[in-house]
Order: sequence, then structure tokens, then C-alpha cells
Amino acid sequence: MKFLIFVSCVLCLSCGQSPRLPYYRNASFSPLWPGEQPFRTDTLHRVAPFDFTDQQNQKVSNATVDGKIYVANFFFTACPSICPKMTNHLLRVQQAFSQDSRLMILSHTVMPWADSITQLHSFAELHGLHYPQWRLLTGRQSEIYTLARQSYFAEEVAGYTRDSTSFVHTEHCLLVDRHGHLRGLYNGTLALEITRMIADIKILMKED
Repeated sequence: MKFLIFVSCVLCLSCGQSPRLPYYRNASFSPLWPGEQPFRTDTLHRVAPFDFTDQQNQKVSNATVDGKIYVANFFFTACPSICPKMTNHLLRVQQAFSQDSRLMILSHTVMPWADSITQLHSFAELHGLHYPQWRLLTGRQSEIYTLARQSYFAEEVAGYTRDSTSFVHTEHCLLVDRHGHLRGLYNGTLALEITRMIADIKILMKED
């Protein structure tokens, strides 16, 4: 799928057209390409309403990211494997858009019982995560897990087959546009995928 997306973008550039990003409406991540398939964006899947708390003890909801492009991922501060790689790679995204308030990063802890607001704040300070662009979010476990699986489709296995207590652990990062639509899926542990993400964010910033 990712190869086809890359080829399509290359073809757009070779034809003198501006590169475009697809829309995704379900866990299969089958792309819907603007201008090539008939669909109305107002009927497509959007990230469901959410209400969490960040590392500065501030509320973060859909209203916080309304009109903004953002990257969403899932982690926990004590993670010894994929999470450190994701954090280090997403620092490249922070650096690339450090002066651009149109972009945010929302990192949701999947261990809210262990990752207190104080712990999230310490983690952000330790790793140089800039506030308010990068928010580390905590809240009810069931709400975080449901959002991860049924709104962001963050896991390889379809989230509707698991309950809200099954542990979420995924390297996927999601790119969301100004209207809450899913526009990109990336493996956050791979540097090449982060390069692609940065390029895709720049494309989204040029959309009307």
C-alpha cells in the first residue's frame, strides 16, 4: 500500500500536479484518493470526540486540535522497546515544525495507572518535548484504548475484536488533518517513515 502511495505521488509530480494525500475510513487503510474516486469528505470517518489531560494538567480535546494538523501515537514512559524509538524519531517532526503552530503531536499513554501527570511532565522535560506543541495525554484507560482501536485504527488487528482492557502496544503513528480525518499511517520506529511523514505534513499544510 505504502509503495502505491509513493508511486502515485511521484506520478502527480511528474504530471505537474500538486501531490495529494489519501483519506482513510477504516482499519483496512484502503486509500481514497481525492479527484480519483467520488466521495464527500463530510461523510468520511473522523476521530471521535475525546477529553484527556496533558503533562501540564491542562485539558486536551477535539477543540484543542480543531483546525490543526496533528500526529497521534501511543506509548508509555517505562517502555523499553518501541516507544523510545518513536519518541526519538518524532523529535525530528518537532524540529521540522518547531516554529509552526499549525502542527501538534498528541502522545497518549497506554498505562495511565502508572503514568501520572507528574511522570508525563518529567518525561517531557527529560526528552526535550516542547509544550504546547507536543502534548502527553492521560485519562481513563478504556477511553484511551477505545480511541486507539476504533478511531485511529492504531493496531494491526482490528480494534473491534478486542475489549478495552486488552493492552495497546503499537508502533503506528497517525496523521490527522484539520478536520479530523485520517490522512497517513506510519511506523514510528523507522527513520524513513518519519521522513515520509514530514513530507506528508507539508502537503497537508498546502491544502485548502
